[in-house]
Amino acid sequence: MRLAQTAERHGYERIWYAEHHNMPNIASSATAVLIGHIAHHTERIRLGSGGVMLPNHSPLVIAEQFGTLATIFGDRIDLGLGRAPGTDMTTLRALRRDPSAADSFPHDVLELQAYLAGKSRIPSVQAIPGAGTNVPLYILGSSLFGAKLAAQLGLPYSFASHFAPAALHQAVKLYREEFTPSQQLSEPYVIAGVGVLAAQTSERAHELFNVARRHRVASFLGRGANKEFTEAEIDMLMDTPQAQQILDMMRYSAVGTGEQVTEYLAHFAQTAQADELITVHYPSDEQARLESVMITADAAELVSAR
Repeated sequence: MRLAQTAERHGYERIWYAEHHNMPNIASSATAVLIGHIAHHTERIRLGSGGVMLPNHSPLVIAEQFGTLATIFGDRIDLGLGRAPGTDMTTLRALRRDPSAADSFPHDVLELQAYLAGKSRIPSVQAIPGAGTNVPLYILGSSLFGAKLAAQLGLPYSFASHFAPAALHQAVKLYREEFTPSQQLSEPYVIAGVGVLAAQTSERAHELFNVARRHRVASFLGRGANKEFTEAEIDMLMDTPQAQQILDMMRYSAVGTGEQVTEYLAHFAQTAQADELITVHYPSDEQARLESVMITADAAELVSAR
């Protein structure tokens, strides 16, 4: 809540919450519930999912959840959709979902979109609340599949370059080349994810970034074994091929003072052909994260731009 209020005061356009399960560092598994809570404690900022993992749910249930949010809070709600499970296979079974459910993702997006438009594809079934709210949809992706689907459906495309950087440029190129206008969107619109760590000094920013890198490696390599590593063990892990692969997830990261961060972000937006950037602030310490959010906004002059 404090993060959302800080972002709103400093001129950010939106905050998205990711549906992930069985991950101790991510508290947004019940995405719609969290959005509703945050919306009650903010006034303007857009709130949405980044994203709802649609194969985990029926389209009708998501239409009802986000249609209810839109009915209560008006035009502040976004619905980003992904087709990954957002968890491991064991947890997927606990969710009572079939791994093959991802195969019907394109059909499910169309079914969901129709519910929200009040034009259900299933006779006599309506999303109540939800029908007619036209909550805007976004396709999330980290591969060419999502880029192609977003282009075919004429929807905005958000690429997860903050943790899956490899296909960024190829996916954006494909999306822009194959985009077909729709009722929601007349021209292609790209959002790209990027990591951020802004601090008062460059030295402090890189110090915190090193902590974030070590935490990322320990979290990923310790997850399957349910293990917590000592600092000495992390030292040894950092040079392993597995760690280097994990650290490459953070390839696109703006680290430094406000001026250094905004310079990086401007260059990244240009090379990624992104219309909008969604920033993931790395510090795990609450105050350091809020400072990163504020320093970035002030340097980018978000408040004065609104």
